[in-house]
Amino acid sequence: MSIAEVLAAQPVLRTPRLTLVQHGPEYLDDVMVALQDAEAMKLTGTRTEFIREQVLAHLERLVGADDRADFAILDASGAYLGEIVLNDLDHDNLAMNYRIGLASSGVRGQGYGTEAGRAVVEWGFDAVGLHRISLDVFSFNPGAQRSYEKIGFVVEGRARDAMLWDGEWVDSILMSMLATDPRP
Repeated sequence: MSIAEVLAAQPVLRTPRLTLVQHGPEYLDDVMVALQDAEAMKLTGTRTEFIREQVLAHLERLVGADDRADFAILDASGAYLGEIVLNDLDHDNLAMNYRIGLASSGVRGQGYGTEAGRAVVEWGFDAVGLHRISLDVFSFNPGAQRSYEKIGFVVEGRARDAMLWDGEWVDSILMSMLATDPRP
């Protein structure tokens, strides 16, 4: 199977506490609530105000996409906890970007992001056939950086003063993981 075919046939991933399923329009209400969480917007550097119709159109495009994988993160009861994404496919270099957004402050800090991240990274390397997965994290989000390090990402560099947030400059930290790196 090609990378595009594997991405388009995105599977359900299971961990001890979570189920990761194809993200799509059935999670619109949950996504809209998550997009109102000011802390989550800050941690991801998101300033955009989202309109329901735009979010719905985005979610509708995800199902069967052959250039990205968007998973809804669900707990054991089926409650929506957030999303985890591999996007920006660089087919020639077998590389993708990693992104995660947990839906509320009540979800963050409980290890869900690390658990979901390990499953998605493993799938990205072993099933998709990626060589490199990279991400950026803002310096005011040390909890996320620790989570990424537990997954196996390593710091590659720092873009100084990459974003102006509430009148203060914030650095962006570049991290990556290679298929050949040890996995914790």
